[in-house]
Amino acid sequence: MTTSEASHPTPNFQLSPEHEMIRQAARDFAQNEIAPIAPEFDESGKFPHETIAKMGEMGFMGIEIPEEYGGAGLDTLAYVLALEEICKADAAHGTIMSVNNSLFCYGLLRFGTEEQKQKYLKPAASGQALGAYSLTEPMSGSDAGTMRSRATREGDTYTLNGRKSWVSSAPAANFIVVFIVTEPEMKHQGITAFIVETDKPGFSLGKPEPKLGIRASATSEILFENYQCSEENRLGEEGEGFKIAMTVLDAGRIGIASQALGIAEAAYEASVEYAREREAFGKKIGQFQGIGFKIADMKTRIEASRLLIYQAALAKERSKDTGERFTLEASMAKLFASETAVYCSNEAVQIHAGMGYSKELPVERYYRDAKITEIYEGTSEIQRLVISRMELGLR
Repeated sequence: MTTSEASHPTPNFQLSPEHEMIRQAARDFAQNEIAPIAPEFDESGKFPHETIAKMGEMGFMGIEIPEEYGGAGLDTLAYVLALEEICKADAAHGTIMSVNNSLFCYGLLRFGTEEQKQKYLKPAASGQALGAYSLTEPMSGSDAGTMRSRATREGDTYTLNGRKSWVSSAPAANFIVVFIVTEPEMKHQGITAFIVETDKPGFSLGKPEPKLGIRASATSEILFENYQCSEENRLGEEGEGFKIAMTVLDAGRIGIASQALGIAEAAYEASVEYAREREAFGKKIGQFQGIGFKIADMKTRIEASRLLIYQAALAKERSKDTGERFTLEASMAKLFASETAVYCSNEAVQIHAGMGYSKELPVERYYRDAKITEIYEGTSEIQRLVISRMELGLR
């Protein structure tokens, strides 16, 4: 399937047969392979190596990457559809998929050299290796200019030192795109991106993060102690790290929006089923206006989120030809979809009442998994800042 065949649904977003096929393949895999094991991996927090390997074999780990670099060669809408289905079954699997696709592979495709693409992008996109992305530090979250990690250069080698935090997939990753300060006095303009290999001396894992949700995605600190990084592993030029990080996050936010949509849909579908079956005061609880209005609001927010996500996906596709950023569309989709996931999962717990609070049903997991979508890859507050500044013409 070529990009032109898959990237332009009709104005009412009628999906092409190719898109329907990728969605159905992802749905079948998610419901048959992931959903049955999701509670177990949520409880243990272990990384689901086996199912992630199968996802790689099916092409889900590099959906938008050209076939010459090991990917499936599909478009952003195909990625959105597949990720949504994976996240309906388990958001932790979806996080791993999103990080590898959006934050690692997309960054290398956009900014990597041909040698870097062959060495790192190809194995990650084909599922033979796993990639991750590291921007945050213990004292540097939304304000990336306060980073303390440092990379000093001697000849064609950089020495990396410091601590990075909240690195999704770090314990299982083979390669990580890391953003570190090379020129402290330049602040944001002094950040540089590097591709690090996790099996080399000087790299180690720090403390694992005991997370509320998406527990199987395996998140930890990473530590650098005189890690030697060749100039060949620098991604882009010195000082371009912040620009690269923000460009990659535009793509990542579409992924998180899709993840949020999947969680919201799972919560909604569970609520509809329960409202049709559960009886109270001689009626199905769905017959009560209080429950019916919740279902109506959930459905409306989900469909509005879907349209924002599809719009962002199409904007990203257009950018391949025009070079224009799709920041606004990605931020709006991420903001609305993440808040929809939190809203829908909260209402799902309320509709299920006591059973919603029990681990016997998955709705409490949806509730825990949903919250992170409002935080990582740019908090809701940061999204509102981005959107308002763009609309007001502020920079």
